[in-house]
Amino acid sequence: MSLPTTIYGLLIDLDGVLYVGETPVPGAQQVLKRLDDENIPRRYLTNTTTRTAASVVQKLRRLGFSVHEEEVFSPISATVQFLNGLGRPTINPVVRDSVLPAFADFPRNNERPDYVIIGDIGAAWSYPLINTIFSQLHAGAELIAMHKNKFFQGEEGLQVDIGAFVAGLEYVSGKQAKVIGKPSRDFFELALQSLQLSASNVAMIGDDIETDIGGGKAIGLHGILVKTGKYRQGCEEGAAFSPDAVMDSFSDLFECVAPRDKI
Repeated sequence: MSLPTTIYGLLIDLDGVLYVGETPVPGAQQVLKRLDDENIPRRYLTNTTTRTAASVVQKLRRLGFSVHEEEVFSPISATVQFLNGLGRPTINPVVRDSVLPAFADFPRNNERPDYVIIGDIGAAWSYPLINTIFSQLHAGAELIAMHKNKFFQGEEGLQVDIGAFVAGLEYVSGKQAKVIGKPSRDFFELALQSLQLSASNVAMIGDDIETDIGGGKAIGLHGILVKTGKYRQGCEEGAAFSPDAVMDSFSDLFECVAPRDKI
């Protein structure tokens, strides 16, 4: 399946597309090298909330990928940008210690914060913690979810993601979380604006039919689904959006996208 020759730029998911855990997807480094050689602009969209953009770049380079920090769009930096637009609200960041410095400019309030920020804290979730967050929401705090993924592909297989906890907190509090990362329209538009291209000239490549393909197509991007990472056979069935193309892996990009001046 080939895409139109009017694609001039790419938005690329990371985990599950370029690598899974600590293992690069075979052939992915070579494709990025060719994109470099042909000066194809792209941005990397990740929903990880356990690493800052700088840390993500360090990992990518360790795995053999040549990526620059300004090319990476992370829900951590997008959340900071969102909070900056509100002034200096008080926050309770429910995040890993490794990303707390990113929120250092905002006053912490673990009793009655203006916003509770939810990120991936792994096995640190507990019933007392959920009750504490519920009490803060009940007292007037608003809920920010850095993403709302249902699950992710780990080294041991599919793992429950923070979307389960966010949905539960929404249910008991009656509040709707402000979702910052994919599939948020604002998140995609921020990355698209940095490419300085129209949506019809950009393709989103991802392994998640909802957050990657659905989020991208909602703003008019082309969607390319890869059969690596969290992809499972038949996941496209019943989805709100259908991909424009499906590839076995990122290494097939230049077979999927018709050759032209830039790609």
